[in-house]
Amino acid sequence: MSANPEKVVTENVTTEAAMDSAMDTFHNRAHFWGRTTLWVLMVMCLLPPLYLSFVLDAHPGWGVIGGGLLGYAAFVGIMWVLEPITYYPTLGVAGTYLAFLTGNIANMCLPCSSAAQKAIGAESGSRKAEIAGVFGIAIASLVNICIIVLIILGGTYILSILPPSVEGAFNFILPAIFGAVLGQFAYKTPTYGVLAMAIGMGVFLSPIFGLIKIVVCVALTITLIMLIEKQKDKKSNS
Repeated sequence: MSANPEKVVTENVTTEAAMDSAMDTFHNRAHFWGRTTLWVLMVMCLLPPLYLSFVLDAHPGWGVIGGGLLGYAAFVGIMWVLEPITYYPTLGVAGTYLAFLTGNIANMCLPCSSAAQKAIGAESGSRKAEIAGVFGIAIASLVNICIIVLIILGGTYILSILPPSVEGAFNFILPAIFGAVLGQFAYKTPTYGVLAMAIGMGVFLSPIFGLIKIVVCVALTITLIMLIEKQKDKKSNS
């Protein structure tokens, strides 16, 4: 006895609607708690300098503060806009809040989110991938907190006994992580991976102002991939 096609379609539509509603609720709660915790964190970060400045009368002067802020913003200010945009497709709504709350996005949260998504075979950008990414970031953050506590308690002694060759290897950790993430995402579409590497090397070796190299690299890569995908769609439709 065959199933009624209309009933099956109706059930699928109902299930999809229920999943969309559940994700909307999840996103609303993520926005609420994400904004709340980030605002609390910003206030807590401002409390020590405000206490030193206005309670202990150790204010350095607004000129010094403004000069330091301008100097720092000129160096990394572009990342304040670039990072949320470039990391969001992988981290998702809740993952973005959690990652920017805990920090270590590029060298911890992003790789852990990608690894969790790959472990369950979730397609990037899907609901399943977003939930898996949140769990990956949450576990990574908890492990990071435990490690930080151990490092605070005994890290100074450990670093003091490490040979110089090991300390020098720390400089290669971040490039190795970025390479692993690139390899993970380029595995399914190696052509795009090679294209991204070629664009990255070209931008890196070009005389472009250093602070906009990342923006130029990301913009060129996305633009070229979108053009290639459009050409593929035109060929498939013709």
